[in-house]
Amino acid sequence: DGSCPSLHPVILQFYSTLSWVMSTNGLIVKLFLSFISLSSREAESFKEQGNAYYIKKDYSEAFNYYTKAIDMCPKNASYYGNRAATLMMLSRHREALEDSQQAVRLDDTFMKGHLREGKCHLSLGNAMAASRCFHRVLELEPDNSQAQQEVKNADSVLEYEKMAEIGFEKHDFRMVVFCMDRALESASACHRFKVLKAECLAMLGRYPEAQSVASDILRMDATNGDALYVRGLCLYYEDCIDKAVQFFVQALRMAPDHEKARLACRNAKALKAKKEDGNQAFKDGNYDAAYELYSEALTIDPNNIKTNAKLFCNRGTVGSKLKKIDQAIEDCTKAVKLDETYIKAYLRRAQCYMDKEEYDEAVRDYEKVYQTEKTKEHKHLLKNAQLELKKSKRKDYYKVLGVDKNATEDEIKKAYRKRALMHHPDRHSSASAEIQKEEEKKFKEVGEAFTVLSDPKKKSRYDSGHDLEDDTGNMGDFDANNIFKAFFGGGGGQGYSFEANQCMYTNSCRKQQYFF
Repeated sequence: DGSCPSLHPVILQFYSTLSWVMSTNGLIVKLFLSFISLSSREAESFKEQGNAYYIKKDYSEAFNYYTKAIDMCPKNASYYGNRAATLMMLSRHREALEDSQQAVRLDDTFMKGHLREGKCHLSLGNAMAASRCFHRVLELEPDNSQAQQEVKNADSVLEYEKMAEIGFEKHDFRMVVFCMDRALESASACHRFKVLKAECLAMLGRYPEAQSVASDILRMDATNGDALYVRGLCLYYEDCIDKAVQFFVQALRMAPDHEKARLACRNAKALKAKKEDGNQAFKDGNYDAAYELYSEALTIDPNNIKTNAKLFCNRGTVGSKLKKIDQAIEDCTKAVKLDETYIKAYLRRAQCYMDKEEYDEAVRDYEKVYQTEKTKEHKHLLKNAQLELKKSKRKDYYKVLGVDKNATEDEIKKAYRKRALMHHPDRHSSASAEIQKEEEKKFKEVGEAFTVLSDPKKKSRYDSGHDLEDDTGNMGDFDANNIFKAFFGGGGGQGYSFEANQCMYTNSCRKQQYFF
């Protein structure tokens, strides 16, 4: 009949529901779009506030607002780029690197993101990665002067790295320190460069500087095995072996494959054991064994300057006990060459010089000691050496007579008899004029020596280092013949005969087995 058939009730319900859903979704979409717009505006507001704090150099607050902006809009590359810049100013370079990398992941054409990523890589010491980032900036903007300069900086860091590697292999530690200082101007947050510099400072004996660098790293990263190793190395080279071992062990806990720490720990323990064994042998009076043990200890680690200086001095002490005076002096010289402030080595060497009667050298060493440590003991040692030096400049009357400084009165008389007859001018009357002159001089010296050493007062003053010229008159003008005649009973008269006295004394000496 032309009328539209009635729809099924189920179909009517479906259309009704569909109509409601479409109208509701439209509202949701509108609400969602409105929310997005509001979030974007709020994120931009947070960013602007972050920018304001950044300009004021309040980087902590700037970081907080950039973080809020990212939370509101996590897909915006510039927000990550701004927060990366703030983190760089806060010296949080690893976090800054993550933000800058996220920025360029979101927008590969984001030039500032690539530039900041490169700077972070460079600050952390990865010059090759930095160079790739800077070249990407130049692809986007070929005339970017900042990127051009940063490429040069990255190339310089790579060059200094190569030079440092060569220097370290050659043990040119000063060169390594120089290269690392230059590299750190661009790579200020690179722990690897800092540790290498600290290690070389330790090898150069600049322990406070090395300790300072290592401590700075550990304040930022307490688990840094390299920095722990350097701290231990400084203590080891300062002869604080027990503390050094503790740091080496800690370094190995943090980095079990740290070969340098393992080797240093082994050397430290071996060096301590050998040194203690040598000390014990010395205390026990076993000087030969002590000498060998100290020698073995010296082969363990030539780089340990302070400990080796002590070992050389200890071996020098043993050498003096074994009467190897020259060897003892050589060992003490090696000790002070390693450590110019080592007082004990100077004192030991000075005593060896005294034993050898090399008083000039002894005075020099004692002066060095007294200038460093002005104690009563050191002053006494210096004065004694100066006295012996003064005495050594005079005629040695004991040597003239051929007797020891502790010779008795009888020994001095016997020595005079022997020397006086040996050098008497009459005995050499048939010799050449040159020999006669020389023997006459010796004869006179023998008389002069006997005059002093046979008189207790003069002998005492002579032994004390006093000048005897004023006490004895002009010793150069006395008559040695008168002393000879008085000693042999000639009385100085006409009846005195040198031949008779010589013959009489010769026969007497033969009976006593004295030969001259």
